[in-house]
Amino acid sequence: MSRLGNSPIPLPDKVEVKIHDERVHAKGPKGNLSIPAHQGISLKIEGDRLFVEKDEKVEMPRPAHGLYRALINNMVIGVSKGFEIRLSLVGVGYRAAVQGHMLDLQLGFSHPTGVQIPKGINVTVDKSVLVVISGIDKHLVGQFAAQVRGMKPPEPYKGKGIRYEKEIVRKKAGKAAKGKTA
Repeated sequence: MSRLGNSPIPLPDKVEVKIHDERVHAKGPKGNLSIPAHQGISLKIEGDRLFVEKDEKVEMPRPAHGLYRALINNMVIGVSKGFEIRLSLVGVGYRAAVQGHMLDLQLGFSHPTGVQIPKGINVTVDKSVLVVISGIDKHLVGQFAAQVRGMKPPEPYKGKGIRYEKEIVRKKAGKAAKGKTA
């Protein structure tokens, strides 16, 4: 049995979770999310806690129980609170701006760099160097943040690039100057 899969999911007020048409649906104040329901997974609600139960008669890999519990937990958190990732641009002349459904990044390239913002994602820019990506789908928010960071990941010599807000970049020593030989 999965240890993670057996732990209950706390259900906040105004959040509904149910299985309908072979999909698990979560509905809350921030919106609606759904994932395909796996055969052998059932939901049981007791008070303000949700249990993801595995049917022992249906053959399914052991880790799948914990995976579905984690996916449903992320849906519950997403529709109640939402997710947010902050990226900071470090470097002279690096800046960002939101123009309609595009995130315009100026990262020292000779060409303009624009990234299409997917539906369900909100992007705001503070002081042109802090990009805040938020939404209700954890996977979508994380994937878009990784895509933006991948445009110019932080380099180890000067630390310039796009990094997560609390990310620590270990700097390397540069090329040492040649010593004079007498």
